[in-house]
Amino acid sequence: MRSDTDRLLPPEPVTDLDAHLATGGGTGLTGALALPPDAVIDELEAAGLRGRGGAGFPTATKWRGVRATAADTGSRIDLVANAAEGEPGTYKDRTLLEQQPYAFLEGLCIALHASGAHSAYVGIKEAFTGPLERLTDALDEVREAGWPGAERIAVVTGPDAYLFGEETGMLEVIEGNLPLPRIVKPFEAGLHATTSAPNPTIVNNVETLSHVARILANGSDWFREAGTSDSPGTMVFTVVGDVANPGVYELSLGTPLRTLLEDVAGGDDIKVVYSGVSTAVITPDLLDTPLCFDRMSEAGVGLGSGGFIVYDSSRSIVDVLHVLMNFLAVESCGQCNACKLGTGAMAAILARIQRGEAEQTDLETLLKRSHTVTDQNRCYLPVGAQLMVGSTVERFVDEFVATVERGEPTPADLPTPLVEHIDEDTGAVTFPSRYHLKQTDWSYADVDPRAQRLDAIRDD
Repeated sequence: MRSDTDRLLPPEPVTDLDAHLATGGGTGLTGALALPPDAVIDELEAAGLRGRGGAGFPTATKWRGVRATAADTGSRIDLVANAAEGEPGTYKDRTLLEQQPYAFLEGLCIALHASGAHSAYVGIKEAFTGPLERLTDALDEVREAGWPGAERIAVVTGPDAYLFGEETGMLEVIEGNLPLPRIVKPFEAGLHATTSAPNPTIVNNVETLSHVARILANGSDWFREAGTSDSPGTMVFTVVGDVANPGVYELSLGTPLRTLLEDVAGGDDIKVVYSGVSTAVITPDLLDTPLCFDRMSEAGVGLGSGGFIVYDSSRSIVDVLHVLMNFLAVESCGQCNACKLGTGAMAAILARIQRGEAEQTDLETLLKRSHTVTDQNRCYLPVGAQLMVGSTVERFVDEFVATVERGEPTPADLPTPLVEHIDEDTGAVTFPSRYHLKQTDWSYADVDPRAQRLDAIRDD
């Protein structure tokens, strides 16, 4: 899980605060505290740091914008660090928390100083037991050491739900509610907002804040020594699926996608790649695209949060799309009817194709549903469904048509690619063993639908 460009991933896990300080840790915070808040933000702007949570939005612009909104409205600022990491195929933030939580906490303390935030909250899933323990232990250490701002950081645990990782859903959980996305974004109305006090809130992910500490320690010019002019620095990537060396890797932005998937992760005979479930399918003709925000977007795909799920040519494209679409159908919160009903209908159509029971008109209905699933959407989930279904059917229309014409069951043997754990030594990836039992109301079924399907095939 190491490369020559590692800046965030340490050679060995940093087990205590003394070890962090011995390698230069803490200097970023010390340097930031010696500067006025605007000068800290100026340094991040010069570095060109962009958010590593998926959107790639400039960090300095986000912080400045929230400060301006708070000044205009006379309300307070809060800061939220998103450590929920629910995107399929991703394991980087948990790796950073397990191996180097002090850099993240240092960046969070710098953000408190630069933004003028009243409080900071780290939202993390209760199910992330290892990373959660490392985080809370490290927070106790930096508080005891007297790091300015550490006393204003709270860790908030939440449910094992995809939408807990959506920024407004996270705000809801911090306020004690279910992870149901809001229409108004955090930079407009944040934590505990009222009509008279919008309380704009900054939301950054673990990797972004970890980079903040290194930039303030080493300077913007150092940060730009890696990456491209528009996407400076390194990024931590996860690769899982049909590759010889699944794992977490740090590479310079601008590195070709092929280098990550084939040369580093050992992918071979790649058929399709998905960077999570919120973007279009990546096919082999796009493997030479540079891993940077703008070039990936220009290619019609997305960098996302740096997690890549790889499937080789042995896989049925119907099985691939169904397992990803079913995830979105299950995780949709139900606030938007077009999303909940549309994702469910698309998953059901793909399940019929898997069983060999579909007709060609079902493919037409699948595409029609993808066009309307985003009606009045509150969050990006249905947009991801639209991109994923539309692009996959377009690129593999012949295989979809042929599968329907055969009328035979597909293997339907793929796990939901939510990463529970990646073993540092062996590279073994653990996926949830019970996710296929999760239902659209977020409860778990008592009867295994896979077993029922196999019984039906045997009976035939």
